[in-house]
Amino acid sequence: MIGAGSWGTTVASIAAATTETVLWARREELAAAINAKHANPEYLPDLHLPENLSATHDLERAVVGSEAIVMAVPSHGFRDVFSDVARYLDPGTPVVSLTKGIEQKTLARMTEVIVEVMAEHDSTLSGVLTGPNLAAEIVAGQPTASVIAMIDRPACERLQSLFMSPAFRVYTNDDVVGCELAGALKNVMAIASGMSDGLGFGDNTRATLLTRALAELSRLGVALGGRPETFAGLAGMGDLIATCSSAKSRNHQVGFRLAQGKTLDEIVAEMKMVAEGVKTTQSVIGLAERAGVDMPIATHVGMVLDGVITPREGVLSLMTREAKAEST
Repeated sequence: MIGAGSWGTTVASIAAATTETVLWARREELAAAINAKHANPEYLPDLHLPENLSATHDLERAVVGSEAIVMAVPSHGFRDVFSDVARYLDPGTPVVSLTKGIEQKTLARMTEVIVEVMAEHDSTLSGVLTGPNLAAEIVAGQPTASVIAMIDRPACERLQSLFMSPAFRVYTNDDVVGCELAGALKNVMAIASGMSDGLGFGDNTRATLLTRALAELSRLGVALGGRPETFAGLAGMGDLIATCSSAKSRNHQVGFRLAQGKTLDEIVAEMKMVAEGVKTTQSVIGLAERAGVDMPIATHVGMVLDGVITPREGVLSLMTREAKAEST
């Protein structure tokens, strides 16, 4: 597991129930603390980690000999970290991304970054684990499900069995593009949902927003090569509902606090972990422009994040757009 944030640590603890697992931490002092306390004191102090889960700051130790690599690194640092990983990685080793974001400069998905960085890596062994997976609820033992998407079916099924547990049900899927895009796009919509809640709007507004958000991200996802049914599943609708409805969602919190009058700089400074939607919004807008897909919710979120309009002005602008058929 490359990345010792809350989600990386959570998934590492799930995997450790099945196999010996090594968790790589960027900071040496965090790795030492995890080994000493069998907990991640910075991100998940109340989660007792399995005895066969060890942490290291030594990337070579974490990668060499591993049967699978899981990347739990924010999108803005993914390329640099994976470039270091690639120095020790066997081209036939499966690589799974937990990152729900789009690279800003290139507009690349994380599996595309993997192929660009390590051309000799078997692209059918690059995949994603995604779904309605709020770390705090999984740590508490609450049941949920996820999707592991990878083109190589035998490898995908082996990874499925690795992560499956009584409280964490895992489904397989070969639509890597759709699953990966769904996870990234919904973070932008979660910011919009947080704004709505922060403005005091109720269930009707949230239901309307989620429905139109699903239509919006499905349009772009299909245009970029994903399958329609993927966006109606756990990676799409499931993750969208969880992230847009929960105060535990970092992206929802960004929108909520913006609507309460805080500046984006203040919000980001207060957050210990990355809210991927903040950095992904402009990338999503760029992808939509490239594909010729209309994404009004994402566009308005971008305008709010850029300080062009307020959250309230954004809602008013969305509601007073030209009347259209629901299918458009």
